Amino acid sequence: MKKLITSFSVAVVLLASCSTSAEKKVNNVDSTASKTDTVSKLSQQKAAISKVDVPEDFSELVPIDVLNTKSKNVYDKYGIEFSGNCYSCDLASLSITKNKIKWTNICDEKDALEINDFSVLGEGNKIILKTSDRTYILTQIDEAPIYELDVEGKKLESDKKRVAKYFTTQKALPLFKEHDCGNFEG
Repeated sequence: MKKLITSFSVAVVLLASCSTSAEKKVNNVDSTASKTDTVSKLSQQKAAISKVDVPEDFSELVPIDVLNTKSKNVYDKYGIEFSGNCYSCDLASLSITKNKIKWTNICDEKDALEINDFSVLGEGNKIILKTSDRTYILTQIDEAPIYELDVEGKKLESDKKRVAKYFTTQKALPLFKEHDCGNFEG
């Protein structure tokens, strides 16, 4: 009888340990699947915000302003800001290359501020430039191309280099209705 009870106890222990191992394996599979899901979610988030190359057109961004808020035609709606470009000459053009951000007075190429230490990230229709003091976010708001600039962080203080809210590329500027100062004799 003792042999029967001992054998029966051993069989129960073996069966119990086998079922627990099976449950552990199932749980391991589930946790592996969970880890895989987490890794893929993190990868997707990193893909949404990733390191990108600076577009070549960003080497010559020209400040523009909203001239006609009611216009549906983007080339009539935006154009040069007459005062900043032609009268007070206090606007800054923006040049972004892979190793330099350069703010230059629109009327004086020698009056420039260069930033060499920054990183470039992309998120959808945004290019994010991060420096130690600021974050510049250029959002393409129209295919024309029109970019809206948001600056976060320390204020950029520089004489004769006022930062505009909107920019376009030098190549696209002639497409806008008003793209130069004309015969202004200020």
